[in-house]
Amino acid sequence: MTTQNRRLESTRTPRLSICQAQISNQDEIAKMCALLWPETSIEEHLQEIGRLLTSGMYGILPATILTSYREDGKLNGFLQVGLRSHADGCDPSQPVGFIEGWFVYEHFRGQGIGKALMRAAENWARDHGCKEMASDTWIDHASSKKAHEALGFEIVDRCVNFRKEL
Repeated sequence: MTTQNRRLESTRTPRLSICQAQISNQDEIAKMCALLWPETSIEEHLQEIGRLLTSGMYGILPATILTSYREDGKLNGFLQVGLRSHADGCDPSQPVGFIEGWFVYEHFRGQGIGKALMRAAENWARDHGCKEMASDTWIDHASSKKAHEALGFEIVDRCVNFRKEL
């Protein structure tokens, strides 16, 4: 068993287990992604998840999707974590673990599933040499802000991003 698998195993609780997603989880993860990011089509989610799961990369940096399972074997949440070369508020001299997406079905929230997924993501990031984790959320997403803060994240910036096509 690899160090990474041992660390993921350490997040097992009597009611759920956390492990790296497999390609066979692609459809269910895409459904959860569509609930988290409804502006993106299910087809686009399927393509992105497939690329990540087959390559272990998000763009040019390592990434993975962690999934939580109930005792009956059904998925009830996921967390996509990857490396970023930098993140606001983090040491710019080293890569940082970054939470790209974090979702637990609403009727399973408040049971420690999100926390278990985050702990597994932190272990993944440590295994990749990170000393910091970062994440983001929409400025008006109070429940996400509360969940992040409950797990030790601190707000480092509030901003509105702009872009302009040239």
